Amino acid sequence: MHNRFGIKDFLVVVLLLAILGTQWLSMIQRDRQWPVLQSVAEQVRSLDDRMATIEARLAKGVPMSPSAAVPSDSRATLPAHDESWARPGVPVNWQPEPSFSNDPSKVPGFKVGGEWVEVFEGQPQKLVPYLYADVYGNRVLDRVCEGLGAFDPKTMQLVGVLADAWQIDPDGRWIRVHINPRAKFSDGHPVTAEDVRWTYEDFILNENIEADRTRSIVADVLDGVKVIEERTIEFGFKDALFSNILMALGEPILPKHYYAQFEPAQINQATGLLMGSGPFMMEQRAASPSELASQWTPGNDVVLVRNPNWWVGRAPIERQRFKVIKDDLARLVAYDNNEASMVLPTSPQFNALLRDRADFEKTNYALKWVNMRSGYSFIAWQCGPRGETGKLTPFSDVRVRKAMTLLLDREKMIRDIWDGIGLVAKGPFNPESPASDPSLSPLPFDPPAGMELLKAAGWIDRNQDGLLENDKGEKFGFEYTYATGGEISERIARFVADSYRKAGIEVTTRPIDWARYQDLLKSRDFDAITLAWSANSPESDPRQTYHSESMAKGRDNFSQWSSPEADTLIEKGRRTMDPATRMLVWHELERVIADGQPYTFIRVAPWLRLIKRDFGNVRMYKTGLSPEEYFFVGPTSSAAPGT
Repeated sequence: MHNRFGIKDFLVVVLLLAILGTQWLSMIQRDRQWPVLQSVAEQVRSLDDRMATIEARLAKGVPMSPSAAVPSDSRATLPAHDESWARPGVPVNWQPEPSFSNDPSKVPGFKVGGEWVEVFEGQPQKLVPYLYADVYGNRVLDRVCEGLGAFDPKTMQLVGVLADAWQIDPDGRWIRVHINPRAKFSDGHPVTAEDVRWTYEDFILNENIEADRTRSIVADVLDGVKVIEERTIEFGFKDALFSNILMALGEPILPKHYYAQFEPAQINQATGLLMGSGPFMMEQRAASPSELASQWTPGNDVVLVRNPNWWVGRAPIERQRFKVIKDDLARLVAYDNNEASMVLPTSPQFNALLRDRADFEKTNYALKWVNMRSGYSFIAWQCGPRGETGKLTPFSDVRVRKAMTLLLDREKMIRDIWDGIGLVAKGPFNPESPASDPSLSPLPFDPPAGMELLKAAGWIDRNQDGLLENDKGEKFGFEYTYATGGEISERIARFVADSYRKAGIEVTTRPIDWARYQDLLKSRDFDAITLAWSANSPESDPRQTYHSESMAKGRDNFSQWSSPEADTLIEKGRRTMDPATRMLVWHELERVIADGQPYTFIRVAPWLRLIKRDFGNVRMYKTGLSPEEYFFVGPTSSAAPGT
């Protein structure tokens, strides 16, 4: 029997095509309407803010004018700020409403949706606030959690995020903060003063939670966190320090209702308990202790999804994915194969791409710039007893540490290993920062001077076998620890070992997976270890890394360097409120550190990033990058990055 295509069938097909066409046009129209809808949403939020202010003032008996109570139009003047929460007689610093630094909806080609894929160079072990131990955890938390304040990407001024206002004690002993009434966590719960108090006093300062690193900083300066009212919190300080405001405003605020349901042991053992108020949230998250098995675990991609309750706006990209590729070449291959939206290339890779591919920047952003987070790489020498053995290494002698720096040709390292990208580092402060003394130069490459220092320290080739020995006949040898997974780290290890072997020093290289690094630092179980520091603010507090009290377990003076002079300068600088005077103190400290050489400072590096032009609104900021502003525009976009 033959099937016939009749009029009825024809009408059905036409109807189906009409429906599909209508849906397609509807999707296009929704994309076009998105900027309009976003503008309407902003106006609604503005009206909500006005009404919240009016209600708060009426509840407190603050008189309102008729024009303020019922705004005549969207341009009506806002009523005066309600400052009933504030301490009398102290100025209130009101903050602008948080917003995108560059509104993506106003950029040509704007779209909503798509996935951003970022590559990690090492495997993070934890994505738990205050318990994570590496830059990878920080890169994820930056997109999930928010603090009361943050540095403006364009001006570098500290501005409000969760906080819409604050007061600072003229004597520096307290800060009172008001929380934006619109602020809420990703599950819709409002951010309250109790969340702030709980974050500091019951999470960070809880000895049963392994937040040692942050606790060591907070416990030294904080003298209580007091809830004044639902959205008002006050921080008290033991002493007036320049860093008090950053400590109070800069830490991520956690939702008490979520984290308080977990026992400290569960938090310590967790790998992916992450919830905040930021533009993205974890796709995998244990909602309760009974669901801990559903949290993210190492070995899996980290996937964030857009937070539908983000109170600031709406991040255009639907999903952000982080995958781990440890090998330098494999990362670049994955990027070339469109398996990643962004990678951090090595310096030779960056130069080679621009040199050998004339059209590379037609389809890719090749970004290179110095910003607030540009850090320095170094070799940390174990100045104290090593690990559980309690045995001193040769580097307990300052003459030996200086000699190690003089024997290492760091300019050649930069030329040969990093293809000429970077500067020889001289100390802990970014050379672009006013904290760095411009008159101080790095120690030079000077092998004869280095050998003289080793001789003065008792290390001599006593039996003419080409190796140095002390007066006990013990050979000068040490273990050099570095992270596996990349050609650059292997080349650094070979360069370091060859340089010191020429001087008669035996070097045993010790490659370790990045996941074990934090344990080695905590236990101080190394002779020499290579690392890099990067900042999260324009001016960092050096106490965390260089003060002798930070030698305690869990703190960041893992080289166990102790200098009474450095301790004195650190305490003096922290208590110096005038910035210009404080910079002079930091100059002195930089010289003391250079003289003590707890680290051989190797290289100051600009940021290098390769990003597909599939994404728009990519801009280089003084604070780094802001992926929450990106939007997916499709392959080979011609949009140029901002500056």
